[in-house]
Amino acid sequence: MQPTTTASTRINIDGERLWRSLMDMAAIGPSPNGGSRRLALTEEDIAGRLQFRQWVEALGCRCRLDEAGNLFVRREGRDTSLAPVAFGSHLDTQPLGGRFDGVLGVLAGLEILRSLHERDVRTRRPLELVVWTNEEGSRFAPAMGGSGVYAGRLETSDFFRAEDADGIRLADALEASAQRGDLPLGTPVLDAYFELHIEQGPALEQSGDPLGVVTGVQGIRWFDVRISGQSAHAGPTPMSHRRDPLLAAADGLVAIRDDVEADPSGDARLTIGELKVTEPSRNVIPAEVNLTIDLRHVDDTRLDELEAMLYRRLDAAASKAGVSVDIERRWRSPVTPFDPDLIASLDTAARERGLSLPHMMSGAGHDAVNVSHVAPTVMLFTPCRDGISHNEAEFAEPEHCALGAQVLCDAILARANRA
Repeated sequence: MQPTTTASTRINIDGERLWRSLMDMAAIGPSPNGGSRRLALTEEDIAGRLQFRQWVEALGCRCRLDEAGNLFVRREGRDTSLAPVAFGSHLDTQPLGGRFDGVLGVLAGLEILRSLHERDVRTRRPLELVVWTNEEGSRFAPAMGGSGVYAGRLETSDFFRAEDADGIRLADALEASAQRGDLPLGTPVLDAYFELHIEQGPALEQSGDPLGVVTGVQGIRWFDVRISGQSAHAGPTPMSHRRDPLLAAADGLVAIRDDVEADPSGDARLTIGELKVTEPSRNVIPAEVNLTIDLRHVDDTRLDELEAMLYRRLDAAASKAGVSVDIERRWRSPVTPFDPDLIASLDTAARERGLSLPHMMSGAGHDAVNVSHVAPTVMLFTPCRDGISHNEAEFAEPEHCALGAQVLCDAILARANRA
C-alpha cells in the first residue's frame, strides 16, 4: 500500500537538524567576520549548490536545472498529474552577507523533505523545492534574475547578457559552472509557492512576535545616475567657476532625502548604495560621479510621485552646479499583494500550533514577488536580531527558524493534500 497523509496529519520537523544544516551551509564560503560570501555562480555558490544537491538526492528526490540555472527538486506525489506545491528561496549571498538570508527558506524546505522521507509520508500533490539563481543581484544586476525569467518578468536576453564587475557575462558563468540546464523557462507550472525568509527589518523583534505572515511586498525602483562636470585644480579654481558633479550629487541627494523623510506614511525608503568618483584625486575637482539609488514604497502611486521628485531634485542640483545629469531607471518591481487563500492557510497553520501571527508588508524584494505573477504565492517571516541583514552580523534564533519551518510545513501539507 502506498504511504499517504491527510490534511490533518501532523508532521513535526526537527529544529536541531535544521540548525545544523544552516551552520553546515554557512561553512561554505565563510566571510571574515562570521557571515557568508557566495556570490551567484561563483565557486562558493556552486559548492553550496552541490552540497544541497547531495542532501536532497539522498532522499530520493529528482533534481533538474532550467535554462537560467534555477534548481528544482521534486518529490513525487500520489497523483503525478497534478501541479506541484512549491517552496524555496536562494543560496547566493551579498559580498559580506549573512548566514540566513535566503538560505533559511531553502534549508527549511530541505528539513520538510527530510521529515516526510523519514516518516514515509507521501502527499497527494508533488512537492517542488526551488533554489533560484542570482536573487541578490550583487554580482549580476538586476536582483531576482532567475525567478524573473522563470515568471516572464525579466527579458531572457537581459538576464543572460548581464555582466559582473570583471566583464563576465551571466550566460558564460552558467556554462562555466555547469548550471545551465535544459528545463524550459516557466516550467514546471506551480500550484502554489511558499517562501520562508528572515524579515530583514526590526518589526517582529520589536513586537515580540515569533513569526509574521507577509501580505505583500513594497514597490522597488533602481536608478543609475551619472553626473558630469569638469575636472580642474583644487587651488586656483574659484568656487564660482567650478562645475563640480560631486557637490551637485550631494545637493540633489539631500533634497531627495528630505522628500522621503517628509512622506506622511513613513513608508518611503531611500538608499544610495554606490557612489564612485571617476579618477579621484585629493586636489582635483572631479569630472564625473556615478551613483545608484534604491527607492521604495508600499504604494505605487506615491512611488510614482517620489520618482518624479527625484528627477526634479537632481535636475535642479545639476543646473545650479553647471553640470549635466543622466538618470536611467534600471529596474522596477511594483507593489505586489500575495494570495489571500495562502495567507489564510498560514494563519490556520499558526493557529493550530497555538500562535496568532501579525500580518505585515515586506520591505525587501524576494523571488516570491516574481513567482506571484504565475502562481498563488505567500511568504512567512522570522525575526532577525536588531533587524540587521545583508551584513555579516545577521542572525536568527534557532527556535524562530524551527517554528517558521514548522508552520511552513503544516501549510504546505494542507495545500498539497487538499481535494
